[in-house]
Amino acid sequence: MGWFGVTTLVGWALVVVAARLVRSGTFAAFVAVLVGIHALCAVALAPAFQAVLPLFTALHVAVFVNYLTLARPRMRSLPFRLLVSWPAAFFAGGTLLALPWAVLFGLGFHPALAWLPYLLAAIGLFQSLTLRREEVDLVVPGPGGEHAPVLAPHPRGDARSERPLRIVQLTDPHLGPFMSVARLRRICERAVAAGPDVVFLTGDFLTMESQSDPDLLRDALAPLRALPGKVFACHGNHDHEAPHIVERAMRENGITLLVDDARVIDTPAGKVQIVGVDYVWKERQAHLDRVSGAFVRPEGALRIVLLHDPGAFKHLPHGHGDLVLAGHTHGGQVGLVSLGLAWTFLRLFGLRIPDHGFWARGTDRMYVHRGTGHYGFPLRLGVPAEESLLRVHRSPAAG
Repeated sequence: MGWFGVTTLVGWALVVVAARLVRSGTFAAFVAVLVGIHALCAVALAPAFQAVLPLFTALHVAVFVNYLTLARPRMRSLPFRLLVSWPAAFFAGGTLLALPWAVLFGLGFHPALAWLPYLLAAIGLFQSLTLRREEVDLVVPGPGGEHAPVLAPHPRGDARSERPLRIVQLTDPHLGPFMSVARLRRICERAVAAGPDVVFLTGDFLTMESQSDPDLLRDALAPLRALPGKVFACHGNHDHEAPHIVERAMRENGITLLVDDARVIDTPAGKVQIVGVDYVWKERQAHLDRVSGAFVRPEGALRIVLLHDPGAFKHLPHGHGDLVLAGHTHGGQVGLVSLGLAWTFLRLFGLRIPDHGFWARGTDRMYVHRGTGHYGFPLRLGVPAEESLLRVHRSPAAG
């Protein structure tokens, strides 16, 4: 097996045992599979990196150390993130991207360019620590407006209102290794400085690391107190892991958390009805039918639906979402959006979930935000995080 293989086996065993003893059998099974795949790939790839094997080994060890610390998850200091969290994410992401190379090496072949996945991972590490600031104009149909026959990406439109509704949407910040409290505070400060009519937070605020201290999210969102009555939120799937933390952070910062609830507000662009839909795992159509039917749209009001999961948009009753704001997908997280192309990892596998951008079905429209942070796969790659100001225009009434 060699010393690298033995070291890998010992590291994997330590991670699994610590996960079982300190945390739970479920978490131990999770890391056994995830770290096991990484370990097998790294062992297969190691011969291709003999010239830099000490560096390769150090990064490999960082992955094990990172997963060991997740047995007792908490937010880590900047030195720890610099020395462990980010190098581990880079190396784990690059090794997963190198899976085809690892398979070929394991079969006895010697494919070239084994370094390429790690170059891509380095780009991904940079993109995971940065945001793309944008100003986006969206046109929603007026009465009798354009009807889209099937759910599909849709042009943003050319009509312009004299006074559009100005929105800042923050979604999927995933307070954790790549989103510190200080970083999210700065994002919130810029949201306030943009002078929006309303701010929408569309879920997934936490990670396992940030659930350890209920003050973290509250402190990160504190700048939004400067916009009383203008900030509204809904739950994402991860928020159900610690709903008390999310509820407290919203309440103490004057943010209205809408859980299958609605509000009507007056803005310089006119009256707006906001419907916040909770995240549910099943029976989504019945859930959306119930929530949509519970709130009558005020005459002349623009109806905005906060719906964390864009996959549920197809279940929304027709005509109930002038504009649906969603997140959840992190824009696809891996793709070619940075190159100006729409392709993402989700589309590669034919997953029928809107991944990013503007979508239409009937007279309803949906904007899928690429996310403020990310979670799950260690890195973003080719799909930059988004920090945008949305300007919402209404097209003239037909006829």
